[in-house]
Amino acid sequence: MEKLLQYTFTGLSAGALYALVALGIVLIYRSTRVLNFAHGDVAMLSTFSAFALLSNGYGFPLALAGSLAVGAVLGIGFYFSVLARAQREGANLLGMVALTLGLALILQGVAVYVWGAEPVSLPFPISSTKTYRIGVVVVSQLALATMAAGIVGSVLLYLLVQKTRLGLAMRATSENLMAAQTLGIPTRMVLSVSWGVASALGVVAGIFLAPALLLDPFFMLDPFLKGFAAAVLGGLNSLPGAVVGALILGVAESLTGGYLTIHYKNTLAFVIIIVVLLVRPEGLLGKEFKERV
Repeated sequence: MEKLLQYTFTGLSAGALYALVALGIVLIYRSTRVLNFAHGDVAMLSTFSAFALLSNGYGFPLALAGSLAVGAVLGIGFYFSVLARAQREGANLLGMVALTLGLALILQGVAVYVWGAEPVSLPFPISSTKTYRIGVVVVSQLALATMAAGIVGSVLLYLLVQKTRLGLAMRATSENLMAAQTLGIPTRMVLSVSWGVASALGVVAGIFLAPALLLDPFFMLDPFLKGFAAAVLGGLNSLPGAVVGALILGVAESLTGGYLTIHYKNTLAFVIIIVVLLVRPEGLLGKEFKERV
């Protein structure tokens, strides 16, 4: 029983960060129907910007704020300068997905050119070795902070989407773009904000993952794939589904690694994608896709 609780808590901690990645993927997909394959690389480059600030003696709060700003600017800038223009030119969804892949490769190249390909350690104020005992479960300071970051990020996104006028505009735009424009909603601004917020969520995940994974130009590839699997599991058009899918994936990974073998952990995400697409293509909490007009 103690092992089960330990593995479950470890899985929930990992799932909290997968949730942030998945929420960003779902937020962009809901708003523009585009799967953003540069999501992880935006987070990677932004985390490197935090590394640069920390390495030059700036405090963690400033480094975190700076990295969030870099991520948001990259997301908004890509939407305005590339994606919106491609949409005006009549690019199809496959073409826009290809543009995100191109952005991912560019960002990886920039990171390799500036910081090199060798892994580096991100100076981090939260310890991964200091532990606390909560009942029968032993948790690290970093694991607690990770779970807190996932909860705070998810709650803030919920409040933004459900409790603000901007959130109402985001929901209206995602449901019916033409109707939103008819109502006078500045849809391009709303869509760009969606890209900026989604990118910032990924940055938070990257900042908290870097101390455990080490920082290199490709360190967000695996977390992105896990976040994508979680989004598919929960439903690509469901924000609550993204959180549920991420937590299920995190716990399933932890239990698989604990009771079977760690070698199957990474395989599990892809197995989940295949099974869900075969059995319930819309995901656990997703709705059947309807073409947006």
